[in-house]
Amino acid sequence: MKILVVDDESLARARLCRFIETASLGDVVCEAQNGVEAIEAVEKFSPDVVLMDIQMPGMDGLEAAQHLSQLDTPPAIIFTTAYDEYALQAFDVQAVGYLLKPVRLDDLKTALGKLKKVNKVQAQAINASPRRSHISAKTHQGLELIPIENIILFRADHKYISVFHKLGELLIDEPLKELEEEFEGEFVRVHRNALVSIKAINAFEKLDDGGYALRLTGFDESIAISRRHVAAVRKLVKAL
Repeated sequence: MKILVVDDESLARARLCRFIETASLGDVVCEAQNGVEAIEAVEKFSPDVVLMDIQMPGMDGLEAAQHLSQLDTPPAIIFTTAYDEYALQAFDVQAVGYLLKPVRLDDLKTALGKLKKVNKVQAQAINASPRRSHISAKTHQGLELIPIENIILFRADHKYISVFHKLGELLIDEPLKELEEEFEGEFVRVHRNALVSIKAINAFEKLDDGGYALRLTGFDESIAISRRHVAAVRKLVKAL
């Protein structure tokens, strides 16, 4: 069994690795300090199971699990944390295990004995976790992560959403309405098919045909504002 150990505390990682080695529970293929590193390690080493801390800087374990659930063959997730308050949320995502720190060897053995793959029910429940720091998408390069702060525009295109960011564009399969709700205060709806980054707004302009549009930093194309959103967008721009 290939195991990835994820925790921002080196002593906690060392404890788990020692248990795994001395009890012959599997092979630790890699260690990671946060969710982003965990996703990169899963792509590189394809572990069978991830022992994942929940509260970590940069990207927490719940968000990392959400991104991993998009993989065709995601690893099983066992959450580890020192915080009881996360227990209910961890069980809500149907993780195969929830281990309270300091982890006991017997509990680790039991959790590893109940392995299941992350499934769609888990993925949907994980989506209820706090707002993400990244957007992920499956590309020819694997699972690509885009920091929210680098995203300029979400635009609906039939059943997919085009995500325009500082380094390019990718497609995701998420409802625009849910993105609007999750990132309220960071993005604003300007059209039925478009959400723009508030910090990327450069200018509010009137068009020759009487309509209105936004100019965005780092984006060549003007983004049309629908009539129903003009007043709210104008008010927002004046407050910037």
